[in-house]
Amino acid sequence: MPAVASIIVGKEYHELLRERPHELMVPHGNHIDPPPPEDELPHTKGGKVRIGGGSGFVVDSEGLILTNKHVVSDPTAEYMVTTASEDTYSARVLARDPLNDVAILKIEEKNLPTIPLGNSDAILLGQSVLAVGTALGEFQNTVSAGIVSGLSRFITAMIDIEGHSERLRGLIQTDAAINPGNSGGPLVNLRGEAVGINAAVIFGAQSIGFAIPINKAKSDLVELKKYGKIQRPFLGVRYLLLTPALKRQFHLSVERGALVLREGGPLRPAVLLHSAAHKAGIREGDVLLELNNTRVDEKMGIEDILEKISVGTKIPVKLLRDGREKTIALVAEERPQQL
Repeated sequence: MPAVASIIVGKEYHELLRERPHELMVPHGNHIDPPPPEDELPHTKGGKVRIGGGSGFVVDSEGLILTNKHVVSDPTAEYMVTTASEDTYSARVLARDPLNDVAILKIEEKNLPTIPLGNSDAILLGQSVLAVGTALGEFQNTVSAGIVSGLSRFITAMIDIEGHSERLRGLIQTDAAINPGNSGGPLVNLRGEAVGINAAVIFGAQSIGFAIPINKAKSDLVELKKYGKIQRPFLGVRYLLLTPALKRQFHLSVERGALVLREGGPLRPAVLLHSAAHKAGIREGDVLLELNNTRVDEKMGIEDILEKISVGTKIPVKLLRDGREKTIALVAEERPQQL
């Protein structure tokens, strides 16, 4: 518990009015009240308007903290970390994992208590776990108990303040109570080892919460220390994972794979210019059937396969184009940091 911290998110009032005024407006009867004056809003210790928060936990005595990417998604916000001893520090976001809901923060402090990292590949269905965090953003060091209810789950969850969603894969399901504010806190086994990072709840359901397996975060920490950033390969395509229903809708001959498809208008093309997919000749309308000799389907999406491939690796891609299968090769390039 001494290694679990609260994360508070703050932003300048004028930035909120410019970027997200709808968040400050309050429905009142048949009309909407205008944003309240700044002095009526909750503030951080740094004097900024408090706009959110979550949890995190110290994994290195020199001040490295793991949390969820969606807790620290705003690149212009201020992040403050309050430890169990009620010491508050300014935090820097060192890295955000582009494929998983994981982020790494740094505070300037030494000799901090830490949580040892376990092995999420070794957890078993039914084993006991504890979830620790700041429930509802108010109740620090809340502990709830439960079991591992499911493994390798995947869900679609909102990942940022603008309502964008992301497919989260390989999750640990637990019936330990996870509330808003618990996001980023540790899911620990009975030896006190973190085996997951609490990430999401299903609203309207009871006793169903999800955590990111800690082994995903362990690889992020290794890459951060080795390269100074998290390296992830990137194809540069927008796609839909096919189902039997989508096969019928698009009049395709296959019911699995990734259909390369633009999203909306010309600003969100199916294949990004100068990306690895563009250089390899992948086109809109192609169906990616295999990547690196691994089948692409609902249970094994493109991100799941890329997670096991190193940047710079030459990989075969089997695709369906105009009713014919063909195999091409591409080089897995590093994901641009701005994406």
